[in-house]
Amino acid sequence: MARRKSYYKKLKKASPQSIILAIIFLILAVAGYYVYNKYFKEEEPFIEAKGAISFHFMTLGNGASGDCIYVKAGEYDILIDAGSREDSVDDIQSYVNQYVKDNKLEFVIITHADEDHIAGFAADNSIFDLYKCEIIIDFPLTNKALATEKGNPTLYAEYIDNRTTEIENDSATYFTALECYNNKNGAKSVYNLSEDGNVKMEILYNYYYFNKDDGNDNNHSVCIMFYHGSRKFLFTGDLEKSGEEKFVEFYEKNNNSVLSQVELFKAGHHGSKTSSNDFLLKYIQPKVCVICCAAGAHQYNALPENRFPTQLMVDRIAKYTEKVFVTTLADPNYVGENEFADMNGDIVVTSDEETGVTVKCSNNDTLLKDTAWFINNRTMPDEWKTAA
Repeated sequence: MARRKSYYKKLKKASPQSIILAIIFLILAVAGYYVYNKYFKEEEPFIEAKGAISFHFMTLGNGASGDCIYVKAGEYDILIDAGSREDSVDDIQSYVNQYVKDNKLEFVIITHADEDHIAGFAADNSIFDLYKCEIIIDFPLTNKALATEKGNPTLYAEYIDNRTTEIENDSATYFTALECYNNKNGAKSVYNLSEDGNVKMEILYNYYYFNKDDGNDNNHSVCIMFYHGSRKFLFTGDLEKSGEEKFVEFYEKNNNSVLSQVELFKAGHHGSKTSSNDFLLKYIQPKVCVICCAAGAHQYNALPENRFPTQLMVDRIAKYTEKVFVTTLADPNYVGENEFADMNGDIVVTSDEETGVTVKCSNNDTLLKDTAWFINNRTMPDEWKTAA
């Protein structure tokens, strides 16, 4: 209290001239900041998109939510994750073999150690057995154990065994995302996927590459940005609130242009209420959002409003786009108990130099907001009412 009184006494003693000078200084500072940002701050250069890149979000042959994304970029074949269950492997192989004719994947990226992302790599006849994987990139940290309390190997242990065999027998090169981000041990943060560098893949920063999140493997997810010219396509695995906050904070301080508008955002954690938060969406302002989930599935004993995709996530994404697509439907009220069906089905987002960015789905191209499941199970956000 004494300090506050002293401050006010000093303020009363200040001359009118000094107060006026302080106000002028403040006005000049604000004006200078505005002028710098408007006229002198370097804009991110526009790069014309040449060639093409496509992102394939697969249905996985069951009613469980999980990620498996195939990326086609010229001669490069990339697989991100292989969920949702071990029995998804046949569906993954059937889909990927439409495009991969040499049984070779140039990059395999495993975002984190949860079953709905690693199951296809841990299976007896795994993705590692089916394809020669040239470069494997995965998470630097995990909370997963190698054995159960009874001493049996965990799914994570099976993944490690299969990954090790791929490295030793098929000469795969292995890096963690942390090595990539730091450009260490031969790893790169940016990989060119075209001869002219017009198509690139970047392993982005994640605070939880360096720091253990003891309660949550989702935050250890590998984060990836693909570039096609100046077009951007963002994948954050199952990154949740804390991870997204630190992700945004880092790029806001260091290189804000990385988080400028993206053409495509793969929704975090299957459309969970804990991911795809406002502070991330405000920066990336996605034009298209794909949710890899089994809509309405009774997983994790979730309440109806918290089943994927959740109302909270829908309300947040609706501020930026109505172009939201979902792979699978597993609500028992629509497909029967223990059954599943395609919602949009396999979703392909293509960026082409001639046609721009387009979305084509194997079952239908219906926006999430126009599906019967959404109309009967979620509340229409005001932004989507206006769009309709």
